[in-house]
Amino acid sequence: MSFIKYKRIIEEGDIVIVFLGHQRLHVVTVTRGRVFQAKFGIFPHDDMLGKEYGTKFFSTNRKGWMHVLHPTPELWTLTLPHRTQILYSTDISHVTLMLDLKPGSIVVESGTGSGSMSHAIVRTVAPSGHLYTFEFHQLRCVAAREEFKSHGMDECVTIECRDVCKDGFGLEPIADAVFLDLPRPHEAIEHARSVIRPSGGRLCSFSPCIEQVQATCEELRRCGFVEVETVECLSRSFDIRSVRLPTLCTRESNGSDDVVNECEPHAKWKKPGNDDDDGDTCVSDLEVELKCDEESGASDCSKFLAVTPNREMPGHTGYLTFATLHAKRK
Repeated sequence: MSFIKYKRIIEEGDIVIVFLGHQRLHVVTVTRGRVFQAKFGIFPHDDMLGKEYGTKFFSTNRKGWMHVLHPTPELWTLTLPHRTQILYSTDISHVTLMLDLKPGSIVVESGTGSGSMSHAIVRTVAPSGHLYTFEFHQLRCVAAREEFKSHGMDECVTIECRDVCKDGFGLEPIADAVFLDLPRPHEAIEHARSVIRPSGGRLCSFSPCIEQVQATCEELRRCGFVEVETVECLSRSFDIRSVRLPTLCTRESNGSDDVVNECEPHAKWKKPGNDDDDGDTCVSDLEVELKCDEESGASDCSKFLAVTPNREMPGHTGYLTFATLHAKRK
């Protein structure tokens, strides 16, 4: 099974993403004779074999259904086992853009963590590029290595258990870009500088605390990096709903104190701002009257789709710091 090379037909041993609904995704390895059980019913794996990815499958009792999707780094981010805090697609897409990653790029990463960012990088730089990723925790390193192999990515990624803050990366200057996700990233800046190509490259550091960002920016400038900037990426979702609104009726003045309502020709309205007791003046001769109020009993309301931003934006605090190392002068 490969997360890089996509195929059309589901085969035995494939790692698939089962979609049961919004935020209800599961990772399943298709095995002959086994079943996937959910609250919607039982889904035999044998029914999936030979079918196309994206097919809609019904449970044995015909009371539930699911879609079987081909795995992608984005879907893996939503379903992977969390060994550490991970980066989500909002941050990942911005990092990929700002580091100018493309097929053939050589990227150095530390630390690997749960592999969310690693999967996205490998998919972007494949098939001719390569990712060198480092994780100081031995068990997390072993788990990530097994995932890379089972996901068909081991040819494009090399993982090593190493504390880069103390021991460096142990690589020649071959990297087009460096990505750091460390508790103390400023301690790895000097080592990161040594692995960037002589022709120059980009660096990105992810930190959840602004104090880490401050120390990183100071170290970046000391090591000769320029164009240092920090951004915070947040996803803002909107609620979409259908609402009923009253019909808008325009009232235009004919030059007198009375205003004729175009929606109700026989009704007359007193022009605002004309009373002596009220010091307000009419800003415009064109005004809007909301027809279809409950008191009048009118029923000519229109149906609209409205969007409103959520009051709270789910996510985690995180800052992305970018910097550029220009080519070394001879």
